[in-house]
Amino acid sequence: MRRVSKLVAAVGTAAALALSATACGGTSTEASSGSSDSAEKGKGIALAYDVGGRGDQSFNDAAYAGFEKAKKDFGIGGEDVEPSDGESDADKVQRLTDLARQGYNPVIGVGFAYAPAVKEAAEKFPKTTFGLIDDNTVQAENIANLVFSEEQGSYLAGVAAAKATKSKVVGFIGGVEVPLIKKFEAGFVQGVKDTDKSIEVKRQYLTQPPDMNGFSKPDLGKEAARGQLDAKADVIYHAAGLAGQGVIEAVAAQDKWVIGVDSDQYRQKTLDKYKDSILTSMTKDVSGAVYNLVKSVQDGKPLSGEVRFDLESGGVGLADSNPAFTEMTELQDAVKKAKDGVVGGDIKIDVAS
Repeated sequence: MRRVSKLVAAVGTAAALALSATACGGTSTEASSGSSDSAEKGKGIALAYDVGGRGDQSFNDAAYAGFEKAKKDFGIGGEDVEPSDGESDADKVQRLTDLARQGYNPVIGVGFAYAPAVKEAAEKFPKTTFGLIDDNTVQAENIANLVFSEEQGSYLAGVAAAKATKSKVVGFIGGVEVPLIKKFEAGFVQGVKDTDKSIEVKRQYLTQPPDMNGFSKPDLGKEAARGQLDAKADVIYHAAGLAGQGVIEAVAAQDKWVIGVDSDQYRQKTLDKYKDSILTSMTKDVSGAVYNLVKSVQDGKPLSGEVRFDLESGGVGLADSNPAFTEMTELQDAVKKAKDGVVGGDIKIDVAS
């Protein structure tokens, strides 16, 4: 089997993608250099988007940035495919199967919702490498589970929120109440409370599964943010994909602080008119994850197993594009101390809370 690897990822702008992989964790044997499984490069990369699709200025767009850079750097083709409203697992299976049958390698499912489809498609095409972002429950020799320690970056977001608030009320808005987004919430709340126990944290999810509209409907995010703002929240952290654009718009309208997610949302052109209210963003190097998986296939040594991006490697973190963020000296000191504590192991984040 191919090794289980951990990537050293650079977080920040999508341009910081030229990363390297280093082995860690469990051990396993390498595929032989003559293996057709490891040598096949296919016709390029295929990317199947999560709910909200391209243009979310967040999770899917970060994957697209890695997709585009990989095509350019390696001179390969590629196809990216949008989801459809209310689609079933069978629809996802058909999408991934069609892409693999066409010869794309790797084929990447963007988001945990692709887990069942990746499992089924990977069994049908053992010589194709499949990437699954944000899920490690489905494992096979030809599946790379690209996962992130979201709770660590969210902890720093909580520290920043606690230092930025004046009303002593902050908010968290999650798109859909699923285990992945609960990790964002847990890290954020603990970061706030570890910094100042007297701060109140408002928490809200836009939808409950199986309704995934909480990741795709900006109006839902806007309404939730207005409710938290009315309840005196002056810093709101969202983990809601495309719906987060509504959160950002509502917060900016009242001249309060919002913390973005996945991509550095301060730098997103579509959000430019709101950027002065985007204090920071909890970034995930989804772009780097996509890029490195393609690189591994092109190098003939496809990644396999869990590939984790954490705070120590730079796979998650806080963006510092907004000058107002970097000018808050007390906030910066607190975030640095918190980061050192998490990386050093002195701060343990309880994701079950």
